[in-house]
Amino acid sequence: MGPFEYVRAEDAERAVAVVTADPRAAFLAGGTTQVDLMKDGVLAPSRLVDVTRLPLGGIVHGDGVVRVGALTTMEELAADPVVGARLGFVREALLAGASPQLRNMATIGGNLLQRARCRYFRDPSVAACNKRAPGSGCAAVAGPARMHAVLGTSPHCVALHASDVAVPLTAVDAVVHVLGVAGPRTVPLTDFYVPPGDTPHLENVLRRGELITAVEVPLLPEGARSHYLKVRDRASYEFALASAGVVLELDGETIVRARVALGGVGTIPWRSWDAEDVLTWASVDRAVFRDAAEAALAGARTLPGTEFKVELARRTLVRALETAAGVVS
Repeated sequence: MGPFEYVRAEDAERAVAVVTADPRAAFLAGGTTQVDLMKDGVLAPSRLVDVTRLPLGGIVHGDGVVRVGALTTMEELAADPVVGARLGFVREALLAGASPQLRNMATIGGNLLQRARCRYFRDPSVAACNKRAPGSGCAAVAGPARMHAVLGTSPHCVALHASDVAVPLTAVDAVVHVLGVAGPRTVPLTDFYVPPGDTPHLENVLRRGELITAVEVPLLPEGARSHYLKVRDRASYEFALASAGVVLELDGETIVRARVALGGVGTIPWRSWDAEDVLTWASVDRAVFRDAAEAALAGARTLPGTEFKVELARRTLVRALETAAGVVS
């Protein structure tokens, strides 16, 4: 880790101004991703602006929504009784991530911004990484790939987004509140992330120096059924090979509304509108669920080593839908 200046922010506006003015400055919150990448030599900010003492934590329950301060930890949000009762799949995703120790440090804002888990991105000895060094190439496209994306990829990058909780938050149409030098603004989470395209180093729509201040999460309707399923190589402290966050609103055996998002397979948390179209006004039926899974993965592009992910993601989505619907295997 290289030398850096440490600055403790006195207020959010000042923190934003400092980072906006200094292209080598970065915010520091829980640090569970930032510090690791600095230790590995992937990131080398010259100045860290610590925002952990700003009043950006806490959970506020409003009329049909939960407003979550960006500095709220994953464990705090998972323990909230309203989240457990009305956003069950969000709680499941939170508890499926990392370890209890990390969940007590990692913040919600930081989790949404965690960097790619691509081994090439995280190894500075690998020169070819367009995400780390724009224009250098993509080692994963030419080399061994397994923990990589099959949806939303480009010839320039196949790194996947690793957040668990971003998956159900995308499905439920959460909104991100940010503060910049021009003032506050809101961004729907479905518009927040940017697929790699020709610019893999641009991962989201945040402008230079903007700070996430809160995430607003709509509560699911009473009676809605949700589930988050994560498939991974080992039972704990592992990133998803495939995951699915689903919501079903039922009228008897008819699905009147469905929400579907996938993780572990997309360059961004992947909202599957096509799967939702298949499910809406269909009957609760395994064949329908399989059709939805086929639609969700229809645009998949694989590399040697990632072919298995397509069928794994299909089966993960089917199982998540079965669990949410109460279908007994």
